[in-house]
Amino acid sequence: MTEQIEPGTATHAAQQRQRASQLAQAVRNELNKALIGQDAVVDAVLTALIAGGHVLLEGVPGLGKTLLVRALARCFGGEFARIQFTPDLMPSDVTGHAVYDLQTEQFKLRKGPLFTNLLLADEINRAPAKTQAALLEAMQERQVTLEGRALPIAQPFMVLATQNPIEQEGTYPLPEAELDRFMLKVRMDYPDADQELNMVRQVCRSTRADMLDVQPLRTVLQAKDVQALQRIASDLPLDDQVLDYAVRLARSTRTWPGLTLGAGPRASIALVRCARARALLRGGEFVIPDDIKGCALAVLRHRVRIAPELDIEGLQVDQVLTQLLDQVPAPRL
Repeated sequence: MTEQIEPGTATHAAQQRQRASQLAQAVRNELNKALIGQDAVVDAVLTALIAGGHVLLEGVPGLGKTLLVRALARCFGGEFARIQFTPDLMPSDVTGHAVYDLQTEQFKLRKGPLFTNLLLADEINRAPAKTQAALLEAMQERQVTLEGRALPIAQPFMVLATQNPIEQEGTYPLPEAELDRFMLKVRMDYPDADQELNMVRQVCRSTRADMLDVQPLRTVLQAKDVQALQRIASDLPLDDQVLDYAVRLARSTRTWPGLTLGAGPRASIALVRCARARALLRGGEFVIPDDIKGCALAVLRHRVRIAPELDIEGLQVDQVLTQLLDQVPAPRL
């Protein structure tokens, strides 16, 4: 006779964590089938999904930014919408607007693509600040105000925005307030030689011209599963020393030589939430300092500003943050 496990017990919680970790790893395996040579990027996007945050994906054309989001949408059974940001895109094209109905002689609210679970904001920096700002309320409050009414967005809700770092003509810089709403800024780099060879081999077998097909990917997650993952991750044990380490990292950016703008308290919160998600993704039973350190660059790089003199010397913000991570002591558990 098998032993009955009571809900609420330590054994029940451990089993829940184990099942959640296996589910997250199953999604990771499916995404890696579509996106070759970008394991770290896949992990970062899954971390944000489990942590309940939004992601800004930055990379040159052709690395698979849009493919990653399409693959995630394929693995996720919830609703998916895409907005191609352009200079003439209006805020109402994102949020929705009121339409006059001739039959009823009343205005009806027509919801925009923002009312979804997974939103791809493609080339977000091509739209002016007014249109970009239409995302702010939804990203922070999980609601949209239309014609004076606050309409909730279905949960889970995640924005994955892409931008091209090299082509600046016809683009608008993202406001600091909007950047701070993104939990992670993830940079996609070129795959190494073996991975690129494997990718070219797979793409050339595909009937879809120059892109990989996401149709063979399995739907692994439903909306309720994502919410369960988020809940289980938020309950992972976190030592006070690890919490203190996250806060010290964020606070250090405010006085660090070479940084003229430091990260705010939202960065400290993001570090802790991402660390819990990373711990769940690797199958850990509690959060360790390496979970904080592993997500620190993606959490901090868009929340700080490098000093002009270092910028002139060609130093990148990641290099300054790496020095900070090396010098701020991590606790030994």
